[in-house]
Amino acid sequence: MVFQYTDAFVTLATNDIENIVVFYTNVLGEKPIKLIPNIYAEFQLRSVKLGIFQPKKTNESEFINSPKSKISLCLEVSNFEDAIAHLTALGYPPPGEITTASHGREIYAYDPDGNRIILHQSKMDSG
Repeated sequence: MVFQYTDAFVTLATNDIENIVVFYTNVLGEKPIKLIPNIYAEFQLRSVKLGIFQPKKTNESEFINSPKSKISLCLEVSNFEDAIAHLTALGYPPPGEITTASHGREIYAYDPDGNRIILHQSKMDSG
C-alpha cells in the first residue's frame, strides 16, 4: 500500500536562524508565511515551500552543516544577471563562473551557512 502525502517541502537546519531568515527574506523579496522566532520560518515559493528551522539542542549534532552537502536549492530565474547582482549586493556573490549546458545557464551561490543555491535560467529564457 502506498501512503498518501498532502504536501512536500524542503527544509534547512541552521544554528543561526535569524541571519538565515533575513538572508532568504532579502533574496526572495518576501517575508515568511509562518514565523516562530528563533525556531522556524516558512516561505511559500511558487512551487515548493522552504522551511528553515533551529534544531533542538538534543538533535543539533544531526544537522552539522557540511560544505559538501548534496542538497541544493535551485532557483529558476528570468533574468540571470539581475539575480547575480542581487546576491552580490547582499554580500553573497557567486564565487564561480557561469556554466552553460543543454538545459540553460547556471551559477552556484551559497547562503550564510554554506548551503548551495543554484541560480538557473533555462535555455528558452536565456535569449
